[in-house]
Amino acid sequence: MSTIFSKIIAGEIPADVVYEDEHCLAFKDINAIAPMHILLIPKKELVNLSDAKELDKELLGHMMLKTKEIADSQGFEDYRVVTNNGAGAQQSVFHLHFHIIGGRSLNWPPG
Repeated sequence: MSTIFSKIIAGEIPADVVYEDEHCLAFKDINAIAPMHILLIPKKELVNLSDAKELDKELLGHMMLKTKEIADSQGFEDYRVVTNNGAGAQQSVFHLHFHIIGGRSLNWPPG
């Protein structure tokens, strides 16, 4: 699988990285919809959340816990975490990613 995110992970495309460890990478979204709009991606290639298996639960848990650390590092206490699962849900890059969004009033319901 080759997506823009796999190319960012490989260092082929530059990104404004705000966090990285052996499991995941977080960088600022180039089409930000809020003062904080960061994409958190696993280094393991997963198409979307539905592609995850039981063996991915530690990775997913790790990523969810990292959202707070990332938001804190950007100076935001309140934030939303969103993932789109499939084209019908507006997923445009088919590599699992979480949007960490904050810094403005976020309406409910989204969409």
